[in-house]
Amino acid sequence: MNIRKYFEGLGPGLISGAADDDPSGISTYSVVGATFGYSQLWTVFLTFPLMIAVQLMCARMALVTGEGLSGTIGQYANRRLLWFACVLLIIANTVNIGADFAGMAEALEMVTHVPRLIWLPVIAGGLIATLIYSSYRALARILKWLTLVLFSYVIAAFLARPDWMAVLRASFIPQIQMNANYLSALVAILGTTITPYMFFWQASQEIEEEVAHGRESLESRRGATSIELRDAARDVVSGMAWAGVTMFFIIVTTATTLHVPGGTKHPIETAQQAAEALRPLAGDAAYLLFTLGIVGTGLLAIPVLAGSAGYAVAEAMHWRASLNDKPRVGWQFYSIVVLAIVVGALFNFLHISAVKALFYAAILNGVLAVPLVAIVTRLTSDERIMGDSRNPKWLSRLGWATTAIMGVAAVAMIASGFTPS
Repeated sequence: MNIRKYFEGLGPGLISGAADDDPSGISTYSVVGATFGYSQLWTVFLTFPLMIAVQLMCARMALVTGEGLSGTIGQYANRRLLWFACVLLIIANTVNIGADFAGMAEALEMVTHVPRLIWLPVIAGGLIATLIYSSYRALARILKWLTLVLFSYVIAAFLARPDWMAVLRASFIPQIQMNANYLSALVAILGTTITPYMFFWQASQEIEEEVAHGRESLESRRGATSIELRDAARDVVSGMAWAGVTMFFIIVTTATTLHVPGGTKHPIETAQQAAEALRPLAGDAAYLLFTLGIVGTGLLAIPVLAGSAGYAVAEAMHWRASLNDKPRVGWQFYSIVVLAIVVGALFNFLHISAVKALFYAAILNGVLAVPLVAIVTRLTSDERIMGDSRNPKWLSRLGWATTAIMGVAAVAMIASGFTPS
């Protein structure tokens, strides 16, 4: 298959996967690599099929029902639970947006020496203008090309010159430590890779694609052909594979250069600190590539985070929710999107530790995604909702396995005595 045509055929799944490796995710993986070395590389291969299962179920649900995730949950499940999920999503997404702004601004300050507090309003204003005045097609095209910035982490890993035999051993032989720090890092990884905002974004973007093809009414969107479901599966698998590859190489890079047994060569709490620490150890090239990735993934992820919050609330309230709408038509949806970006940017002026807030938000996501994954699995396995397109048995089993694994990890972390410091 022609690579260009293959890339052009990808959409919501690719963007969701790339947005999963945002500056906040990069920080989490950097901390894990610097603190635990290669020992948590096996989680990449654990999370990959789980990510595929959840995102594919969300995509299939949207294609078959013609509605986003909030709309479907509101119709077939408990509305109180839906609003509980929406409130938590907004809180978690706003914290993530704030952390992503911090990461981008600090990275740009490192390279340009322009203070980060100047960069914050520039980035926020540019993103708001792009979201409001660009069509869905134009925005999707921009976001797809931004996914290529993740190549920087693959290159940076090879520049770090890791011990590939140790990498292979850690990748396929789990090294589990039953202590609070290790288990909290494990839950943070699960909460960073399998996170609610991706569920809502995936489903809503499938609807945007349908509308872009002229299916504007709910009735015209209901039902999905086998070809549509196949294309969605290819898109999701490609996006989640890209997310997993990036996660793998970030951990490899930081584990190789920053970890020593019993501690770290440098105390690492952020991706920016990881980038700075890489410079004397792996050279200017690795440093610049790592920094480029922070900025590029932030530009990709913040629209996804803000957009998913907007879609979730607007669908729950039965408001218009489309990036194709003009601001005066979809003002309620755009108000939520803009508010999330503005509050996230202001978060950086409050002298709150974005790093700690982010890490604990990832843990919170890991805990709270459990009931949401269970609901998605149940709804997409229901013949009354999905008809002949209900989940095949393997997909339902993976969905329930995801629920169980995330639940067990959360319980183990709590039982280990983890308490936020």
